[in-house]
Amino acid sequence: MCGRYSLHANPEVVALQFGLAQAPEFKASYNVCPGSEILVVRTGRDGERVARQHRWGLIPHWAKDPAIGNKLANARGESLAERPAFRDAFRHWRCLVPASGFYEWQRVGRGKLPWYLQPRDAPLFALAGITASWKGLRTLSLITTVANELMKPIHERMPVIIAPQDYGAWLDPQNRDLDALLRYVKPYDAARMAAHRVGMRVNTPENDDASLIEETADGPAQRELL
Repeated sequence: MCGRYSLHANPEVVALQFGLAQAPEFKASYNVCPGSEILVVRTGRDGERVARQHRWGLIPHWAKDPAIGNKLANARGESLAERPAFRDAFRHWRCLVPASGFYEWQRVGRGKLPWYLQPRDAPLFALAGITASWKGLRTLSLITTVANELMKPIHERMPVIIAPQDYGAWLDPQNRDLDALLRYVKPYDAARMAAHRVGMRVNTPENDDASLIEETADGPAQRELL
């Protein structure tokens, strides 16, 4: 799953990497939580890529109760093409979510230890998402897949990361070949990722500063995961 992530890149860098006509406006955050408005990149009506703010927690267009969004922050990649809550969004309204890193919690005994993960070679990368419109409100889910070898000791699932060369195919609204699109829903190469333990302050949504991603000596070191 993906319960929290960070985005603290320069807006000009975001525009360059994601092919935007202008730098997007967003507030840097080290603790982005479900339910908040987050930056997404999608294809606009004129075919150009646009950056918008959508609420994290997908509300299907047919939903009667918006509270369903609290349960749909993540969408399992294996069931995207079949599950009614996600099927139409996967076919028509895919998006990218710029990120600097993401958190995951490792169960240890009766507690959980937070970890911070990111690609080694990409200080800015794209998480795969799907969007939906509910009474004029744009919402989204992040797509998850099975964990790679680095992630497995931490959690059984991880968010899908889309490579830059695949942005165009993923965002293309005319690309509705679900079998072809599912090829992008796969674990990121474990050898290209890094992980380190972080402190418990990230557990509190109100905490949001650069110290959250700093490595802590508490808990097992990364070398013990490999």
